[in-house]
Amino acid sequence: MAFTITIGPADLSIGDVYGVLFEKLGIATSGVSMIREGIVWELRLPRTLLAAICGAGLAVCGAIMQSLLRNPLADPFVLGISSGASTGAVVVAVLGVGGGLVSLSTGALVGALVSFGLVLLLAAGAGGGAAKVVLAGVAGTQLFSALTSFIVLSSADAERTRGILFWLLGSLAGASWTDVSVTALVCAAGFALCWWRHSALDAFTFGSSAAATLGIAVGRTRLLLLVVTALMTAVLVSAAGAIGFVGLVLPHAARFLVGPRHSRLLPVSAVLGAVLLVWVDALARTIFAPQEVPVGVVTALIGVPAFALLLFRTRSTA
Repeated sequence: MAFTITIGPADLSIGDVYGVLFEKLGIATSGVSMIREGIVWELRLPRTLLAAICGAGLAVCGAIMQSLLRNPLADPFVLGISSGASTGAVVVAVLGVGGGLVSLSTGALVGALVSFGLVLLLAAGAGGGAAKVVLAGVAGTQLFSALTSFIVLSSADAERTRGILFWLLGSLAGASWTDVSVTALVCAAGFALCWWRHSALDAFTFGSSAAATLGIAVGRTRLLLLVVTALMTAVLVSAAGAIGFVGLVLPHAARFLVGPRHSRLLPVSAVLGAVLLVWVDALARTIFAPQEVPVGVVTALIGVPAFALLLFRTRSTA
């Protein structure tokens, strides 16, 4: 993070960047113009912080869901949260719901929560259990993806469609200090709660029966942790759009480094996710500067080969 805030298309030296930071901290004066100060303090720094928070939060959510659902392919978007957030954002941006008083992020958050609620109802109606949750999530994802496509194709013009598509692919370009504050607060609270239940997560890796044998309230604990990860994902998606592969790949990399115990797996996943997304964002905004690449595109291009490598390593050690 300390290095990536010095990277960008603007002609700013490392001294200028850290001069602004030291001035804001009351240590020294920078002597740079107001425009340059705004680039550092209002654009680069909140964007870098939001990238770190999103990467950490998505990786932690992925690690938790892979344990709860006992599915190595589970990630934060398996419950239809991403597609629901996309629908909510499109309803606000294209249909104008809220009369301009509701922001894109608010619409995305509401859509994500509605989608998650529908998935839980479907899973409960089907009898509950990890497998039913995954199947209900697939159905919810397809439903809200279809709704999003229908609204965009039937109501949006070409320019608006391009802007919505860019957001749907994941973008940190609109990061603000409000986004940083909200996502940091929600992710810190969610991480603390999930880490507090790390022993229960260890038990879930051996199955629901083993967890129940150890005295864990399986249904209540699974619901609590799923709700927490859903809220974290909904807030992150509402701030940065749908950024894939972080929650899928990074937990596997963390397990390869420190093993399956969640007392170590969760913090290591968070650090790896933060580091990855900070560097991915720096690459996305500079590789084709001044044109910016959606962050989700870069994470997919990096994530697929990385995931393939992890699969081959798992096969060789099996």
